[in-house]
Amino acid sequence: MNLWGLILKCAGWKVDITIPFRNKAVICVAPHTSNWDFIMGLLAYRSLGRKANFLMKKFWFFFPLKYILKALGGIPVNTESSQSLTSLIIDDFNKAEYLNLAVTPEGSRSPVDKWRTGFLTIAFHANVPIQLGVIDFKNKLVLIKKEFVPTGDNAKDLVEIRKYYSHFKEAALYPDKFIA
Repeated sequence: MNLWGLILKCAGWKVDITIPFRNKAVICVAPHTSNWDFIMGLLAYRSLGRKANFLMKKFWFFFPLKYILKALGGIPVNTESSQSLTSLIIDDFNKAEYLNLAVTPEGSRSPVDKWRTGFLTIAFHANVPIQLGVIDFKNKLVLIKKEFVPTGDNAKDLVEIRKYYSHFKEAALYPDKFIA
């Protein structure tokens, strides 16, 4: 057991990731109602010896924090750039040998009715699967048990993904903030 797994075990958490390991994948994580989602997901993925990347505003990548964030898998995002972030990430997938990108389609820890679809576009055009992850605070469990292959029809795909997550409202740290 590595340090990441030891921390999880001491906190009483378990990991149930049964989907195959992929060198390239988008990891969709919902519900997302707290910053603890990031910490628990990071601990769980690292406990298996895997590294996941995540997007974060470039603002946070200052000395010395930038070295920690990059070591943890952080990818700085320039929110003022005129380039399409989706296109840049697709290019990153096409160039990389390994890229597991964790995303939260809600895009906020507040309740949102409209989920973002960029992760679907990225996965479709990069020809990578989407692994559906859940941070279950009620049962102290991190799970990724389902993989979804996008069809290119974002509206249809999002309905299927939201249907899957609709069963996990009570898993959120703050269930009242989750709209599936």
